[in-house]
Amino acid sequence: MKRLRTIELFAGIGGFRRAADELGLETVWANDINGGACSVYRNQFGSASLVEGDLWSHLENVPSHDLLTGGFPCQPFSSAGKKRGISDPRGTLFQAIVEILRRTQPKYFVLENVKRLLEMERGSHFATILNSLSELNYRIEWRLLNGTHFGLAQNRQRIFIAGFLEDLPTTAATNFDGPIHLASQSDLSCLSPKQFAQLFACHQWNSLDRHGSSFPNWGVCYKQHFFGADLTDFSERQAPVLLSDVMEGEVDHKFDFTDTTLQWLHKNTAVNRFVDGVEILSNQGGGARMGYTIFGTSGVAPTLTAATSRHYERYKVGERYRRLTNTEYARLQGFPDDHCQVASVYDQYQLFGNAVPPPMAKWALRKVLNGGVSIAPEGASIQMALAL
Repeated sequence: MKRLRTIELFAGIGGFRRAADELGLETVWANDINGGACSVYRNQFGSASLVEGDLWSHLENVPSHDLLTGGFPCQPFSSAGKKRGISDPRGTLFQAIVEILRRTQPKYFVLENVKRLLEMERGSHFATILNSLSELNYRIEWRLLNGTHFGLAQNRQRIFIAGFLEDLPTTAATNFDGPIHLASQSDLSCLSPKQFAQLFACHQWNSLDRHGSSFPNWGVCYKQHFFGADLTDFSERQAPVLLSDVMEGEVDHKFDFTDTTLQWLHKNTAVNRFVDGVEILSNQGGGARMGYTIFGTSGVAPTLTAATSRHYERYKVGERYRRLTNTEYARLQGFPDDHCQVASVYDQYQLFGNAVPPPMAKWALRKVLNGGVSIAPEGASIQMALAL
């Protein structure tokens, strides 16, 4: 059987690539501009498919493929040049994705971004994204996911956007005939009868230029119209994993507080509560400055980021106060311990913090490629179209 061909944009250290490899997909092209990330990518996956440099400079060289993936940068769109009430994304890196999709027309795409994408610029940012993608004749579905759903000890909420090339008339269909990929029968059970009726009838969907200040955590879009709802369950939630489960046993003292930072502790105020699953032991002044907040290990880690200041967050581990190690960062993101071994310890924090977690990417790719939930037009039943 012929393997599906995929490309990975803004590849970083290969979060989507690792997921694609595990699913038996063939990555034929990848791109990133960061030299450090490219070094890790080559070390892990070889150099045959990787092109280093500015994506705009390599658009002509993107080969044909079945699936496009990418965790794209979140850039504000210019409001100068309105288009039917929706901001113009021209000149941004997101627009490079649109241009590749327009030229190559793969059957599928899966994109990843931060949670705040749903509410940036009072919803107009995400509306622009949906508008640009749906104009290319893609049916789109999005869903907000959390790393804790996938056995990761990290409160990492990310939006995944999936696209399916449709061979349909240019006008929106009267009725939605699915399938749904990123939500299960159980997940959709929270919808009211009115919401079900609205989902089945495309003519009742909202126009993108009439979006609210924020989009819901799940939805579908086609031809500049969308339907969405806040789903309250995730039916495939894995058993919870705590930060204490992934901590290293023996850790070098270079990760400990210095004598100077230890002096901050007497100024901290006890908090001793969990926020979004993260155990906060104490902080000072609201934890506004680097190192003031002390986290425990009985919950999950806060979201890892590429920001340097976040790499110095401090944890109480037994009787020690220290930052997380680079190996613990790898585990929290779902990578092998040695994935970034060719990079310095300092650089690994940024590389891991900026990556797409492979377990989350794998779930989304599997859902997109293996079918989804088929919704009967009568709205009376929801059945699995294809067992995964």
